[in-house]
Amino acid sequence: MMKLEIKVFPKSKTEKVVRSEEIVKVYINAAPDKGKANKAVIDLLAKEYGVKKRDVTIIKGTTSRNKVIAINK
Repeated sequence: MMKLEIKVFPKSKTEKVVRSEEIVKVYINAAPDKGKANKAVIDLLAKEYGVKKRDVTIIKGTTSRNKVIAINK
């Protein structure tokens, strides 16, 4: 299992994942409304790391821009 600290940027024009030494920045199109942004984060990270959506879990920060994500490979 791999843990990532991410910062989410909702309502972005493009969806992308930007890695730096201390944090991973995740840009998504979805608005933070009724879990849409969290679903978009899971979808994008699953595609980025080549795993199924069920293997990506938000451990901490479901209502925050700063999140801790677990990825099971």
